[in-house]
Amino acid sequence: MTSLPLTMMALDPATAGEPEILVPVERPVPTPGPGEWLVRVAAAGVNRPEIMQRQGKYPPPPGAPSILGLELAGEVVAAGDESGAAMIGTNVCALVAGGAQAEYAIVNAGHCLPVPPSLSLIEAAALPETLFTVWHNVFQRGGAQAGETLLVHGGTSGIGTMAVLLGNLFGLEVIVTAGSAAKCEAAKALGAAHAIDYKTQDFVEAVKDITGGRGVNLVLDMVGGDYLPRNMKCLAPDGRHVSIATQGGPKATLSIIDLMVRRLTLTGSTLRPRDAAFKAALCADIRAKAWPFVEQGKLRPVIDRTFPLARAAEAHAHVEAGDHVGKVVLTIG
Repeated sequence: MTSLPLTMMALDPATAGEPEILVPVERPVPTPGPGEWLVRVAAAGVNRPEIMQRQGKYPPPPGAPSILGLELAGEVVAAGDESGAAMIGTNVCALVAGGAQAEYAIVNAGHCLPVPPSLSLIEAAALPETLFTVWHNVFQRGGAQAGETLLVHGGTSGIGTMAVLLGNLFGLEVIVTAGSAAKCEAAKALGAAHAIDYKTQDFVEAVKDITGGRGVNLVLDMVGGDYLPRNMKCLAPDGRHVSIATQGGPKATLSIIDLMVRRLTLTGSTLRPRDAAFKAALCADIRAKAWPFVEQGKLRPVIDRTFPLARAAEAHAHVEAGDHVGKVVLTIG
């Protein structure tokens, strides 16, 4: 086996700041421990949490590397114990708590999915963060069932496009909001049943019209703030609301009476701080129920643009501007 280098290039800014601080720096190649693999990274996704970490608003959880990046794809080149020896030389994609935006990264063996031959490593790198998030929040926490209606805000984001794709595969009618007519058309081209331009339409009234006044069964919300009471107006009786981010603010005022009378459920989650056992169980559920669609070529991420690691500042700026449709990916290996 070819010997591994001692150092690598990585995105590990010393201070918070604007995208311009993202200059690759030299760091030691990490060493895998028991139950871990070392991956030579071919590509890594760029997501909102990394933007927030770079800005100093979302520090990595205890024990996670300070190097940016929550998802990656590449070749397993070393294992921390004999149980992983058979995986050396295979391609995997993985969800990580940090460290993906580097030439090498440590992954938990239980948080990896095999990359099928039909999928490029760039596509594979764009899957874990959104797939894990949408699967847990829409299907596990939100309890989505075939025949139900789902409202997704940010319908052309990485999360939004994944929700549309998974929703279609599992029999949901997906309604999205987006910030322009062009983005609405892009969402419908991906399979959204309806797309609402929130800049020109009141999405509450639009949902009422689309559903004949019934409302939706489930809302996946990454806005928060004053969207929460408006989302509640969109819910049918016994509807569920799942919060996954607070881009519009962390506080809201709502009617508890309305919650009681219409038997609504409000829930939410954050994935990054969850423990390894939870993520492994989530990964196993995805592999059993959703990954077959990836292997069959029926589920592929929407890739907006790719950037080499040296142009990470441009990648972050592009995501921060919100002009992308789907995922932005850094190519590394």
